[in-house]
Amino acid sequence: MTNGEAEVPAEAARPVEQAIRRRRMIRSFAPEPLDPDLVSRLLDTARRAPSAGNCQAAGFILLDTPELIARYWDTTLPPPRRDGFRWQQLLDAPVLAIVTTEPDRYPARYTEPDKVASGRTSPDRWPVPYWWVDAGAVAQNLLLLAVEEGLGACLFGPFDHEAALKEEFGVDPSLRLVATIALGHRLDPAAPEEPGRSAGRARRSLDELIIRPRSRSSRPPTG
Repeated sequence: MTNGEAEVPAEAARPVEQAIRRRRMIRSFAPEPLDPDLVSRLLDTARRAPSAGNCQAAGFILLDTPELIARYWDTTLPPPRRDGFRWQQLLDAPVLAIVTTEPDRYPARYTEPDKVASGRTSPDRWPVPYWWVDAGAVAQNLLLLAVEEGLGACLFGPFDHEAALKEEFGVDPSLRLVATIALGHRLDPAAPEEPGRSAGRARRSLDELIIRPRSRSSRPPTG
């Protein structure tokens, strides 16, 4: 057992389980370009994720040329700040896929006859904004597909640069930028990846994460 989790021999794990257990954030990329057909296949597969009401609101802004990628980094990490950036080889990733979502598609979809009874016809009627949930599933799909393909991948947020990126790339203001995923070949597959600042945090035990409600028959009498 490790941190309350049963260890699974790599050879015994199923392919999806292997990808989940092997997935790491990779921040050192070779500048070697990726086959455009491979990238299209990865994005096409990644988008096949759960989607509330089959809204299919998650998408991508694909930056796959040196010019487009340079514009991304000039917007989010301008040259005056770049020299002190810890992960210089992250800037060499040949593909950046910005995962997007269209929140307006959800209330619009739920005004249709088969969904209107749910009452989810305006954004404030969604206690959990599923446009974020569904886009997160697409992002995870892409990260796992990169592992399966033998590629490196790293997810990071646009954060305060969302508006500037939308302006730079002519993106409709109603679209939201969820996360950027860098894709490419690892700079040195044989070398251990330098861990990020959060890597040393211990994984919470499974017992901490699972809530097992007591059955009604086992509750003590009240009154």
